[in-house]
Amino acid sequence: MPTMKVARLYDSTDIRFEDDPIPTVGPGEALVKTRTCGICSGDVMGWYMKKKAPLVFGHEPAGEIVEIGEGVEDFQAGDRVFVHHHAPCFSCRACQRGEFVQCPTWRATKIVPGGMAEYFVVPKDNLSGDTLRLPEKMSFADGSLVEPTACAVKSLRRSGFQAGDSVFVIGLGIMGQLHVALAKHAGARTIIGTDFVPYRCTKARELGADLALNPYEVKDGNVEDALREYTQGEMAEVVIVGPGSIEAMQLGLRCAAKGGTVVLFTASKPDDTLTLSPNDLYFNEVRLIPSYSCGPNDTREALRLVQDGVITTEKFITHRFPFEQLHAAYRNAAEARDSLKTIIEFA
Repeated sequence: MPTMKVARLYDSTDIRFEDDPIPTVGPGEALVKTRTCGICSGDVMGWYMKKKAPLVFGHEPAGEIVEIGEGVEDFQAGDRVFVHHHAPCFSCRACQRGEFVQCPTWRATKIVPGGMAEYFVVPKDNLSGDTLRLPEKMSFADGSLVEPTACAVKSLRRSGFQAGDSVFVIGLGIMGQLHVALAKHAGARTIIGTDFVPYRCTKARELGADLALNPYEVKDGNVEDALREYTQGEMAEVVIVGPGSIEAMQLGLRCAAKGGTVVLFTASKPDDTLTLSPNDLYFNEVRLIPSYSCGPNDTREALRLVQDGVITTEKFITHRFPFEQLHAAYRNAAEARDSLKTIIEFA
């Protein structure tokens, strides 16, 4: 039986190259040769990955269909595609409400075995539900940006963002930078970001942020006071809390304008507890909104944004590694210093 190389994660410090059989294709399915796969910030979040291990990780792939199963009509061998690792049923109550990530089918679906493999199978639900053909001039690297961009698209949509709003982004890694670029494109009045890494603050300003606050550089390290001074006391109408830490969430709540929205973009550890004042939320009418992953409406919008050049590889992909150098790529993404998006490129 033909075999392929996969990267199986047993722990964040234990990723092994292993030989697996190339998956067989069943009715309604497709076999994809992986060409690129991004490393997500969630992939390097130790506690989150450990509860899933062991697994072939990677959920930001783009590649070429090399085989289709019986009954597949919308795709053919040779098609260049982005594949979302989850896809909804489109018929349950959650789907009818547009809450695709709450669909039981969405939760159960996955690509097999995962994106960090030389080949993967796209099950029937994923192929029909959220697999997108890449436009002719779009690169595979562009395709690997669709999923993370879609997550930021959904986040801003759930925030209720409107053109003219002020936006404060806490954490300026790849997802924070995508929020900056999308908010700028959508007509934000003011965009402020904060991060401890000088490189990321600089990148945010290049992408359209009006101000990037480094806690090491503001008076007493007080980002909240610096934001208050800059906005003349108004604070921010949309606050995106990138990190999953309680400290970042509390900062986000303190930085929200009256009538504003705070988006929790990343999960906290299961045992973490956020203490807040319902009285303050009530009288200031601050909305606290989580935003988890993305649905097929978001991936289609993300593909359009990439195609239109709003999101580009030149702006966001800072490091490319061959599959054989996955360990170095993973360390680069985990260290989160002078980098944004790290992707793996397959031969």
